[in-house]
Amino acid sequence: MSYMPGATAVGITFDQGVVFASEKRIAYGNFLVSKSTKKTFPITPKVGATCAGLVADMQLLSLQISALAKIRKMELKRDVPPNTIAKMMSNMMYERRYFPLLTQVIVGGMIDKPVIYTLDPLGSVLPDQYAAVGTGAEMALGVLDPQFKENMTEKDAIDLAVKAVRSAIMRDSFSGDGIDILVVNKDGITEFTEDAK
Repeated sequence: MSYMPGATAVGITFDQGVVFASEKRIAYGNFLVSKSTKKTFPITPKVGATCAGLVADMQLLSLQISALAKIRKMELKRDVPPNTIAKMMSNMMYERRYFPLLTQVIVGGMIDKPVIYTLDPLGSVLPDQYAAVGTGAEMALGVLDPQFKENMTEKDAIDLAVKAVRSAIMRDSFSGDGIDILVVNKDGITEFTEDAK
C-alpha cells in the first residue's frame, strides 16, 4: 500500500501565457485527508507553479523560492525569468537529494514568451509546451497529447487544462474535489476554482 499522496496537475502554454490546473484532494493510501487543498502557487507576479506529491514540501519550496526571487529582483532591478526560477528550484531540490522534497513540480510563466518546466524530486529540469504530473498524469496526457496546439488562446488553454484534470479525476481515486486554475499572462496572475464535474 502506498502512503505517498496522489494528485493530478497540468501546465499548458498558450499564445500569451501559461495555465496551471490541479485538483484539490489529498489521499494517503485509502484515507482521504483533505478535499480543499490548493496545489497551485504564485511564485512571482510573472511565474506560477503547480505540484503533485507532498504538498507540505511544495509549500516550503514555493515560500523559499518566492523569497529568493524577491532578493534576486532587487539585485537585478528587473523581473526574474521563469527559467531562473526553475533553476533555483532545481538547485534547492538537488541539494536535498539525500533527504528529498517529495514533490513533482510544473513551473513556468511569461517574460518574452510562455515557457514551462517539469521538475522531479531530485531537481531535473525538463522544458516543454505542456506537462502533467502525479498519479493521474497518464489520463491527463491522454487528453493533452491529441488536443494541444501551439499558440492556443487563453480560453482554449484553460478549457483544455480543465478537461485534462477532469479526465484524471474520473479514473484516478487519488484525484478529485474541484479544480484550481492559475493563469499567468502579460498582465500578471489570476486564480479561480471550477467544479470537478
